[in-house]
Amino acid sequence: MDRILINGGPRLNGRVRINGAKNSALKLMAAALLSDEPLILTNMPDLADTRFMATLLEHLGVNITRPSETRMDLHANGLAEPFAPYDLVRKMRATFNVLGPLLARRGTARVSLPGGCAIGARPVDLHLKALEAMGAQIELDEGYAVAQAPKGLQGAQISFPFVSVGATEHAMLAAVLADGETVLNNAAREPEITDLADCLNAMGARITGAGSASIIITGVSSLSGTTHRVVPDRIEAGTYALAVAATGGDVIVENCVPDHLDVLWDRMRAIGVQVEGQDDQSVRITQNNERCGAADIETQAYPGFPTDLQAQFMAVVCRADGASIIRETIFENRFMHAPELSRLGADITVHGREAVVRGVAQLHGAPVMATDLRASVSLVIAGLMAKGQTEVNRVYHLDRGFEGLERKLSALGADIKRVSEAG
Repeated sequence: MDRILINGGPRLNGRVRINGAKNSALKLMAAALLSDEPLILTNMPDLADTRFMATLLEHLGVNITRPSETRMDLHANGLAEPFAPYDLVRKMRATFNVLGPLLARRGTARVSLPGGCAIGARPVDLHLKALEAMGAQIELDEGYAVAQAPKGLQGAQISFPFVSVGATEHAMLAAVLADGETVLNNAAREPEITDLADCLNAMGARITGAGSASIIITGVSSLSGTTHRVVPDRIEAGTYALAVAATGGDVIVENCVPDHLDVLWDRMRAIGVQVEGQDDQSVRITQNNERCGAADIETQAYPGFPTDLQAQFMAVVCRADGASIIRETIFENRFMHAPELSRLGADITVHGREAVVRGVAQLHGAPVMATDLRASVSLVIAGLMAKGQTEVNRVYHLDRGFEGLERKLSALGADIKRVSEAG
């Protein structure tokens, strides 16, 4: 099993290019199931998660090729049996989103319920209720969702009791081929929602309001193929920006959308980091202080502070001059990185969904273990500013969401390398 070794201390300088968004790419891949014409995705990341989704889609009869590192061609002209087995769904929750497209196109589907998640239960009941509102008949049978819509899906008024990105995306993927108008109230507003809507509209769907709390979808009889560029990954962009905040340095983050991270920039400026937009596709991060200041954050649905950047921000303020309060409102179990950061010398006290981080003058390298994707990269950030060597284990979590992390950080001046168990 691979691990990452980091010798902390070097400042980061240079330029780093951001990949396409994982959280968008996975749902765009599922959209290929809605048409018998090719869907070409550019600016595609090459991650463990996208490869896993590709394996599931190929099982469902989608022909997938990668003509280049950043392009994926998907052609679902000959779908197989609409059955997604447990072994191909259990590792990643996003795979469950094939249920709606299969049901919309084939009128039937049998998809395994996803497995548990280290950062919380994240049930799929909102997904199922949205499909049922559109006329689907769904039974749970031995861990599978067995869905039928013999007369096709019907437009419906769907009001989510709380904001859910996954349920919003899943409802959109099903409603585009439903008969009539579907209205999604209290919909998620993330940029990835807008990206999915843009792709579906380019395929012939009729979606308005994406990016707002009310999305209107007028169903069409069929969708065509298209070429779509995946939106840049705001979480990856924010992660590299926070790495500079931790180590000090001067880095231009390229191929991103700075406007997607306004709330992060506000908090970074609050701790003394300079953030300057270069244009609509890049931002410059400069940090010249020995230690940053302290600041509080509370995670919220977009446009609030992203839960997917909470762990990285916590790592930065571990060396802040002062105490920071971090409140997690999205997931109930997303402070599992706190004990691992404490192994490096951080002073963190967790009470339920709130963590108090009292900055220390210095962190010290030690072996640590990643528990999930975002937690793993927070340990890398902490290791970059720790004295001595930090060893991050279970780095397969990193490979789910960060392409070429060690390579990109090394190019910026970090002393970081991946080694095999034997190495």
